[in-house]
Amino acid sequence: MTEAPTNFRFETDADGVALATWDMPGRSMNVITMAVMDELEGIVDTVVADASIKGCVIASGKSNFSGGADLTMLQGLGAEYERLKASEGEEAAMRHFFESSRRLSLVFRKLETCGKPFAAAVHGLCLGGAFELALSCHHRVLADDDKTRVGLPEIKVGLFPGGGGTQRVARLMQTGDALQMLFKGEQIRPQMARTMGLAHAVAPAAEIVERAKAWIRDGGSAVAPWDVPKFKAPSGKVFSPAGMMIWPPANAIYRRETHDNYPAAKAILASVYEGLQLPMDLGLKVESRYFAYILRTKEAQAMIRTLFISMGEINKGARRPKNVEPTTVRKVGVIGAGFMGAGIAYVTAQAGMEVVLIDRDQAAADAGKAQCHTLITGQIHRGKAKTADRDALLARITATPDTAALADCDLVVEAVFEDPAVKAEVIARVEAALPEHAIFASNTSTLPISGLARSTKRPAQFVGIHFFSPVEKMLLVEIIRGEATGDRAVATALDYVRAIKKTGIVVNDSRGFFANRCVTAYLQEGHRMLLEGVPPALIENAARMAGMPVGPLSLNDEVALDLGLRILRATEAQLGEGAVDPGQRWLLTEMVETRGRLGRKNKRGFYDYPENGPKTLWPGLAEIQPERLAPDTVDVAELKHRFLVVQALEAARTVQEGVVTDPREADVGSILGFGFAPFTGGALSYIDFMGARTFVDLARTLEAKHGPRFTPPDNLLTMAETGGRFYDALKRAA
Repeated sequence: MTEAPTNFRFETDADGVALATWDMPGRSMNVITMAVMDELEGIVDTVVADASIKGCVIASGKSNFSGGADLTMLQGLGAEYERLKASEGEEAAMRHFFESSRRLSLVFRKLETCGKPFAAAVHGLCLGGAFELALSCHHRVLADDDKTRVGLPEIKVGLFPGGGGTQRVARLMQTGDALQMLFKGEQIRPQMARTMGLAHAVAPAAEIVERAKAWIRDGGSAVAPWDVPKFKAPSGKVFSPAGMMIWPPANAIYRRETHDNYPAAKAILASVYEGLQLPMDLGLKVESRYFAYILRTKEAQAMIRTLFISMGEINKGARRPKNVEPTTVRKVGVIGAGFMGAGIAYVTAQAGMEVVLIDRDQAAADAGKAQCHTLITGQIHRGKAKTADRDALLARITATPDTAALADCDLVVEAVFEDPAVKAEVIARVEAALPEHAIFASNTSTLPISGLARSTKRPAQFVGIHFFSPVEKMLLVEIIRGEATGDRAVATALDYVRAIKKTGIVVNDSRGFFANRCVTAYLQEGHRMLLEGVPPALIENAARMAGMPVGPLSLNDEVALDLGLRILRATEAQLGEGAVDPGQRWLLTEMVETRGRLGRKNKRGFYDYPENGPKTLWPGLAEIQPERLAPDTVDVAELKHRFLVVQALEAARTVQEGVVTDPREADVGSILGFGFAPFTGGALSYIDFMGARTFVDLARTLEAKHGPRFTPPDNLLTMAETGGRFYDALKRAA
């Protein structure tokens, strides 16, 4: 090295074994940047040039090995491409883009073929490009602890491994297992990684560097398995009887799971399929070509922006009031020990906070605590918790009917029946028992916070915290600011949500807030299709083809049909008959009151839920459809558009009304909260990447055929005229 690296510490011991400790200054996590690539290549050159160095161990000086590449760097490649395209032409721009995007792959291959052994000593997280670095090393030792995880999660942000991951994994594992790993993008524990052939050894964290050095001292080979003459892939040749047992089903599974919405998943399939038929260097070049293509897709750009950059900014407090000092919530009261309340108590206690779980009597409170016991026991059975964890968690939960136990709580979350009168009584009764500094939060899914705040004497300390069901699984929480809610209440709510490892978005008050307004539009569209005579199976399948995780009828069963009917009637009572759709009122009344079908909770909804076997659509749906359309007369593409456009329009309306003030929160919230087609980047990115004019034209077409729910709001019409985008205001603010 011509000069000392700044991101690595490099030293050589008396045995001639070098240690490169990755420890980037000023960062809590190592990430791969252009500078890191340059320094890593310099380390390889130094090891090769110095005859006294036998080999090199790469380790981390931080609590984690590395989270992978800096995705903002990859975004910058796209901007550079556009600049060169304008100044030097598309061919020159594409050539530069391709060479830049494969730089990491070339550095790793240089390390792998340098002629001296490299070993990776991994503790903590080692993901994405960082794990590809480890895979390019000739030996991998993982720390045997609960915090160490390896994996290639790129698919989750619309990318795929472009640093050699698709080629090395497919040469280490059976092809089917490799594809499954690449498609799922899951984090893998050390012992499992060793079993899968992804690691050579697992050792106590304090010993991993020495174990890696010992392997080099003992003459570890500097030749990767695939560089040995006559290497054979674990599943044999692609074009063989065994290969043909893999690839046709793999293609079918890809289409079933993605509906061709995720270009990165298709690129994984193609990279492995083509790469396994070629020598390693050509396989890596194939991977690099697909990687360069995927980087420029709108799906990758949208998913990187929302699921990596925006989510990271939100989780770091981008929307937290800046004038409030950080708060520490030590003790939380949860009022209502039903399904939602128990879930809130569970995630709160899991984060180490004390919890007071209150219900009308001791038996009801104990039932809520028992639900927490069930949840943590499930974690134990899955190997994700220990018996001692359960004992500690349950010890932090006090179940009682006595509100006096709330006297030292910092925050109280009310999770009682969705009825204004019931909530008003609880708010007044509980507030009397609270200390002066405590924040009161209502977990309501639709009721306006400003209305509920009329029951409190401290409206500035009253805020909405809307959890999604099931609480222990759903990552999103809506923080609702009422008319009188103060900054300290919002800041405390956000600090609490971050402490329980969830993502909080801040929205202003309205009926249904943000997420439930969009979800309701989705459910209602499914109801309308059913009443139009669209076959129920086609409704469900079209929704999944559009990118939604579950169909509207299935989702409605999970939410509960009787809850939907109650919300509809409450809306009608408060806003008048014109505020609800008469067809939907008839459908829900028929299902709930005439047929007794409440959803999954009584195993009878739009689906039947047998004791043994999977759920199936209820055959009786045909009886309640006013008419039935033949499947081949239905325009499936139009159904897909209806599902996404109706939600995106509602999201745009929330922006116009000032409910949502930051497009990042709408996009992150729409994906985490209700699964809005992740490949679009979220409900507003769906519009932005399509272009407002194109979107408005599509909405107008649907409006002409299906009515005013598809009428574009004024803000979209203005954007269509000016070429504006939702993220323009964010760029100006930056």
